[in-house]
Amino acid sequence: MSTASNLPRAAEPFIAFAQALRANGFAVAPEQTQDFIAGVGLLGPRGMQDIHRAAVATLAPPPERRDEFDALFRMVFLGQTIAAAAQAGDEDEVQAYDAREGGAEPPEAEEPEESGGEASGAEILSRRAFGEREDAAALVRLRRSAPAALPRRRSRRRVTTKSSGQPDLRRALRQAVRRDGELLQLPTRERALRQRRLLLLIDVSGSMKAETEGAMRFAHALMRAAERYEAFTIGTRLTRVTPALRHRNPDQALANAAGLVADWDGGTRIGDALQAFLAVPRFAGFARGALVIVVSDGLERGDPAALNEAIARLRRLAWKIQWLTPLATSGTAFVPRTEAMEGIAPHVTRFGSAAGIAAMCEEVLQFAGRAA
Repeated sequence: MSTASNLPRAAEPFIAFAQALRANGFAVAPEQTQDFIAGVGLLGPRGMQDIHRAAVATLAPPPERRDEFDALFRMVFLGQTIAAAAQAGDEDEVQAYDAREGGAEPPEAEEPEESGGEASGAEILSRRAFGEREDAAALVRLRRSAPAALPRRRSRRRVTTKSSGQPDLRRALRQAVRRDGELLQLPTRERALRQRRLLLLIDVSGSMKAETEGAMRFAHALMRAAERYEAFTIGTRLTRVTPALRHRNPDQALANAAGLVADWDGGTRIGDALQAFLAVPRFAGFARGALVIVVSDGLERGDPAALNEAIARLRRLAWKIQWLTPLATSGTAFVPRTEAMEGIAPHVTRFGSAAGIAAMCEEVLQFAGRAA
C-alpha cells in the first residue's frame, strides 16, 4: 500500500481515520483502507453521510462498537467532539451531540450559576451566545507583545547567519567558484529558532460560566499571535476548537466556537476530558514540547485520581504547564485547597490568575517571558 506521503492531500483524512481506528483497537487492514478510499471515489459523495456510509460498508465496525466508531468518525471528519468517559456511578449517561447530525436534544437550561460556585459532574448540553467585546486594549497588547515574548526552541533546520554559528562550507565553495577562488567572508549557519507550540485547554463547565467568554476571547487573541497553536474545550466533553478560532474576526470566531461546543456550562469532569485528549495520538502529539495553558478553576467533580494521572502524563509530554484559575488573585501566590488541585500541584509549573481577560494576558506574557 502506498504511504500517506505518496497520496494526494485529499486522501489524508481517510488515512487518518483508519489510523485512529487502529489506535483505538479496531482491526482495519490496509486493503480495507484502500477500499474505503476507492468507495468514496466511486460514490462521488454529496455530503458527509455518504462518506460515513462508505466507511461503515468497507471498514465493517463490530455492532457493539458502532458508537465508538461513529465518535471517531466525527472526530476526524467533522470537528472532534469526544464525550469524556463517565465515572462509574454517574447517573447521567454521556452522549455525543452534534447539531449537524441531529443527535440528542439538549436538555432544559438550569438555574444560573456563579463562577466558583457548586460544580457538578453531570453533563448538561447547551448552546452559548457571546456578547460584546471587552478588554480590547489588553487583547491588542497581547497580540502585539506575544510574538516576541512566547518561548522558542532550536529547530533542526539551519539558517545562514552573518556573525556566529558553524562554517557553511557548501555556501563558501559556491561563493569561491563564482569569484575565481576568492572568499571575502566565511559564511556561517546555525539552527533556527522556532516558536514553541501553544496548547490551550479551556474549562467550559458551569462553575466557569462567568469566565468562559473572556477565556475564549483570550484564546482567539493568543492564536492570532502564535505561530503554532491548538485549543480545546474541556467540561464533560473534549472539543477541538482550533478551526473555529482561526477566523480573523473575533466575534465570528466565537460564534463558530459557540456552535461547535455542546457542553457549555455543564458538569466538570476535567480528568476524563484530559484522558480522552491523551487517548488520541494526534491530540497527544500537540502537547509534545508545548507550553500548555489550562484555564480552569479546578473544581473537579470526577475522580481526582483520573485528573492527577492525566496531568502527570501531560507534564511528561509538555515543555511547561501553566494553570490559570479565577480563584487566584493577581500578585499573590495561589495555594491549592481541593484534593484534585493539591494532587496536580507538583506537575504544574505555575499557577496564575484568570480573573478577567487582562489578568490572563498579563500572566501569559510574564510567564512566557521568564520561562523562554
